[in-house]
Amino acid sequence: MHSHRRSVNAPTVHRAHVRSGVRQEAGDADADQDAQGREFAWTQADFSRVQSLIYQHAGINLHNGKHAMVYSRLSRRLRETGHNSFRDYLGWLESCDGPEWQEFVNALTTNLTAFFREQHHFEIFAQLLRTRPAGPWSVWCSAASTGEEPYSIVMTALEALQPRAQFKLTASDIDSNVLATAARGVYRLEGLKGLSQAQLQRFFMRGKGDNAGLARVRPELRQPIDFLSVNLIRDGWPFREPFDAVFCRNVMIYFDEPTQRRVLERIHRVLKPGGMLFVGHAENFTDARDLFVLRGKTVYERI
Repeated sequence: MHSHRRSVNAPTVHRAHVRSGVRQEAGDADADQDAQGREFAWTQADFSRVQSLIYQHAGINLHNGKHAMVYSRLSRRLRETGHNSFRDYLGWLESCDGPEWQEFVNALTTNLTAFFREQHHFEIFAQLLRTRPAGPWSVWCSAASTGEEPYSIVMTALEALQPRAQFKLTASDIDSNVLATAARGVYRLEGLKGLSQAQLQRFFMRGKGDNAGLARVRPELRQPIDFLSVNLIRDGWPFREPFDAVFCRNVMIYFDEPTQRRVLERIHRVLKPGGMLFVGHAENFTDARDLFVLRGKTVYERI
C-alpha cells in the first residue's frame, strides 16, 4: 500500500502497489450476490469493525463504498479459518496476535502495478543518478508490490550509472504475499510489453518447456535489492542510513490527512537533505512545504 504500493479510499487509478496481481473488486463472485444470497451474514456493524481494524493496523482509510469488496475478500479468510460469521472471525482476530493479522491486511490491500509506470519519474531519476555516475546511491521503494516498480528502478540505475557503480535498493511492502512474488522475480511475458527488446535481453531470462510464456529477472537485476516488510504507519522503521531517494507512489491516497502527515514526517527523517521523493500522480503534498519542495511533476525535494 507498502506498498506500502496498499485498500481503499482511493480512486481506482491504482498504482504500482497499487500493483499487479490485480484483484477485481466488483467482479468478485461473492460481491455479486445480494444480501440474501450471501454465504455469511454481513452487517454495517461488521463493516465498521473492519474499517476500524484496518485503519489501526495499516492506516488504510476504507470508505463506505467498499462493502462488496471487503465482504468478498474477507469471506475467503472465514473459510480458511473455519469461522461461520464475521462477528466470530473479527472477535477471534482481535483476541490473537498471530499470523492471521498479516492475512487480514493482505486481503484488504490493493495491488496494481506495471513496469515503468509513470515513465517521467524514471527519466528524472536517471538524470539524478547521472550526477554521481559511480555512486554510491541508496534508494527506498516503499510500495514494492509484486516487484515491477523496484525492478524498474534498478533497470534505470544499471542503464544510467557506470559499470560496477555502488547502488542498493531497499524494497518494502506491508503485504507479505506480494513481497514473496517480487523476490521470486518471475513474470508473464505479456506483462513485459512495455520494455524494450534491449531491456528484455539484458535483464530477463525467458522460460522454456513448462515455463514457456514466463520470464525471470537475471541476477544482475535482483542482486542490488533487499526485500523486507515495512508497515508505513508503525514506528521503528528498520533503516540505519538515510536514503538519497524514496519512491512512495500511490500509497498516501489510501491514508487520511493526519496519517499522511505522520508518514511524510517519517520519510523526511530517513531522506538525506536534498534527497528526492517520488509520489503518485494523484498525490499532492504542497501542504507539507515545511518538509518538501516541489521540483517537478509529483517529485519533491527534502528540505
